[in-house]
Amino acid sequence: MVPSRSSRRAHNDHPSRIHPAPGLGDPVTVDTPWTGGIVDRSYFTDDVYAPYREPGNIAVPFWLQPQVYYQGAAWFQREIHVPEDWQDSRVELALERVHWESTVWVDDDRIDSERSLTTAHRFDLGVLSPGTHRLTIRVDNRAVVDVGPNAHSVSDHTQGNWNGVVGALTLTAQPEARISQVRVFPELATRSALVKVDIAAGSRSAGTGRVEVTARCHRATGTAGITDVGPVTAEFEAEYGRDLSERGLTASGAHVDVHLPLGEDAATWDEFDPALYEVTVRLTTEIHGTESRDTVRTTFGLREMSTDGTQVTINGRRTFIRGTLESCVFPLTGYPPTDVGSWREIVATVQAHGLNLLRFHSWCPPEAAFVAADEAGLYLQVEGPIWANQGAAIGEGRPVDVFLAEETRRILREYGNHPSFVMMAHGNEPGGRDVEHLTAWVIGWRAHDPRRLYTTGAGWPAVAENDFDNIPHPRAHRWGEGLQSRLNGRPPETESDYTEWVRDRPVISHEIGQWCAYPDFSEVERYTGLMRPKNFGIFADFLREAGMADQAEEFTRASGRLQTLCYKEDIEAALRTEGFGGFHLLGLSDFPGQGTALVGVLNPFWESKGYCTAEEFSRFCGPTVPLARLPRRIWAADEQITFDVQVAHFGPAPLHAQVRWSLRADDGAPLLDGVVAEQEITVGNGTRLGPVVAPATGLTAPARVTLVVTIADSSGAVHENDWDLWVYPAVDVEPSGLVTTSDVQHAIDRATAGEDVLLELTPDSIGNDIALGFTPVFWNTAWTKGQAPHTLGITHDPTHPVFGAFPSEGHTSWQWWEPLHGARAMLLDGLPGSLRPLVQPIDTWFETRRLGCLVGARLGEGRIVVSSLNLDPGADRLAARQLRASLLAYIGGPAFAPTEAIDAGQLRSLLR
Repeated sequence: MVPSRSSRRAHNDHPSRIHPAPGLGDPVTVDTPWTGGIVDRSYFTDDVYAPYREPGNIAVPFWLQPQVYYQGAAWFQREIHVPEDWQDSRVELALERVHWESTVWVDDDRIDSERSLTTAHRFDLGVLSPGTHRLTIRVDNRAVVDVGPNAHSVSDHTQGNWNGVVGALTLTAQPEARISQVRVFPELATRSALVKVDIAAGSRSAGTGRVEVTARCHRATGTAGITDVGPVTAEFEAEYGRDLSERGLTASGAHVDVHLPLGEDAATWDEFDPALYEVTVRLTTEIHGTESRDTVRTTFGLREMSTDGTQVTINGRRTFIRGTLESCVFPLTGYPPTDVGSWREIVATVQAHGLNLLRFHSWCPPEAAFVAADEAGLYLQVEGPIWANQGAAIGEGRPVDVFLAEETRRILREYGNHPSFVMMAHGNEPGGRDVEHLTAWVIGWRAHDPRRLYTTGAGWPAVAENDFDNIPHPRAHRWGEGLQSRLNGRPPETESDYTEWVRDRPVISHEIGQWCAYPDFSEVERYTGLMRPKNFGIFADFLREAGMADQAEEFTRASGRLQTLCYKEDIEAALRTEGFGGFHLLGLSDFPGQGTALVGVLNPFWESKGYCTAEEFSRFCGPTVPLARLPRRIWAADEQITFDVQVAHFGPAPLHAQVRWSLRADDGAPLLDGVVAEQEITVGNGTRLGPVVAPATGLTAPARVTLVVTIADSSGAVHENDWDLWVYPAVDVEPSGLVTTSDVQHAIDRATAGEDVLLELTPDSIGNDIALGFTPVFWNTAWTKGQAPHTLGITHDPTHPVFGAFPSEGHTSWQWWEPLHGARAMLLDGLPGSLRPLVQPIDTWFETRRLGCLVGARLGEGRIVVSSLNLDPGADRLAARQLRASLLAYIGGPAFAPTEAIDAGQLRSLLR
């Protein structure tokens, strides 16, 4: 790590950024040379996008769009003033975050070029005479190395192809002998730290010196305050300027190891108590009879990352990784913030949702992110700026291989002391999959810096040398599974887990979830900076042209509630897996690129969309989560409800707790309750309690009930989680006096003659290719080339009398699995625009078709309801049976009074 330095800085202003003035650049056109792969090319060819290809009205549907676009070199120039007391000192220029290659001149002399995407660009300007000089910086944002077009470090999918410098811009006068690097290796067993100090000097001469190390411990609010440690000193002799690499030095100069005892009661760092030590290293040297001084400060935590079999440990205690992604999405600026305050807000939001890790997908954040995470006790997985895929590849002798080694070294040097930096991957999902090359990367860098855990790559490959594997297999929906994925293909339960993936080392499942919600168009007003959501404008136009603009908010909320439901089951399945390592969401917040992937319960500004609160999310995602293993979600009223209780407890210590269960009515009123156990709950997720047998509810009307499991520990803390269940009494599924048929002509004849008809269309009678599933869209339909399902759940009016015996909430819930499984969506284009279906599937925003799977209308002298749901009332299909009974009761009752009329041709159009 390159620590902060107590040294002299130039008497010049230090702006927080330099980049071309807003508005400079080229207009966006269909020929803009974007950095980023475009999987769905329909924007360039499909007539529906023709209006958005017109000059002056350019809008792209696949990512956020900058107001102007520039790719190439940008030149920045200013005068600097070198003070008199800098005479004979070498001056260093540091540019904190640059995109991408920088070249520096002083006056007319070219100094050097740098190309790091992860750490500060540093330039030795040499000895400058006192007075005014001209500083020129050229920044080129074109690709220097092919790190992959979709790498989040460079891609227009995320931050955008910005140009310039952000963060700290400093000129520093360097002392004759200086501290070039301080690395702090905590030693948990001895409650100490090994402080490794590298010293550099500019002259070829012998010198002597002394290093003094002190430390100060800062505890979080509410714990013990500040504790001082040290000083510890070490003296040395050095012959500066010689290459001392054969003696283990990282540069020419000297190296000193200082062992720093922290005390028997030294505080450790983790997510529960992030105690930090600030280390001060003072160097005093004498060269040619002249004394030189230098001081640097750095921060570390007394913590040890390791593994215990198949689980990650921190300070010897098992933990469960609950992570999400930060993909360098900052719409207001188009580049990442470098101030700690901005990162504190993101860190606080992540922790409020019960997560304990932030993964930086194919990029490395600035220093401020590490500082904020250190303070709060949030774990970070950092990656090289590499997504060597879609044409790029690792291990084939390309320039990216050398660049990866350079960037890894820079990342570990710059940020390695931060205790929050607990995991590292080379980058994301490598192409080529050169196992040997990436295995060597893990082995080599772990030997160089063993303070964190290493894996070959996020996604793959899984090799024996990994400390942990990031793999995409243990999740509820895997790429290409479509309607055969667990949540789409199997009836709802809460017993499934990933035991088959618990093997010989920790597995942290890669990018679970990816469940989409409909665009929240109210979000558009938040985009007041560089990046604009022109994609949302396209989707809003599609919705308006389809005659459904008034349903935008309804679509967002209904799809969002289904999204939340799916995330809850996905996360709980991981938590139920004893010995499992953890998961990374993709993600808690939306990803606006790759075709627009609205996969978060938060928007790209890390703000709530209004349908899921942090409090709700953290009930099923946190250090201590009660779990219920239920064989099913639907029960008969005369059945006992049976389940097991499991506790996923990864807190700071075991709990002595009472575990209770209760069944509650929809209004919260208690129905049944009981004590499961009162005992110690160890750290881990192996505590299984039960079985619990709840007496039959005896309810005489269909109802949604909520199972709540509560853990109350001896400290007074309470942890709760809940699951919706549905209880149905026996019903008569075939009331007399109604016409039920699957024959379209028969339905037309009977309805035209004045009868009330239920037409139940079979899946093979409907000719469209819309894949209606239970879950919402996975990632998005454009970038997955139409992967099923194509819909975002259903919406309906829960107060409508058709649901009189099927209590529902207006969106997809688990009781809808049976009616939706094997069902088809009907295209309503041929029906009157004013007709709204009783049950309406929400189409993907790229198509925005008017859909229905339950439609009521007048036909001739009679009335008809057309259903494309799966209402087969089989013995084990209690929910389908109940919905069918409710539907038939509605058709046969006084409330059946549809106002819209259709004719036979319009009815037949539903078969398209």
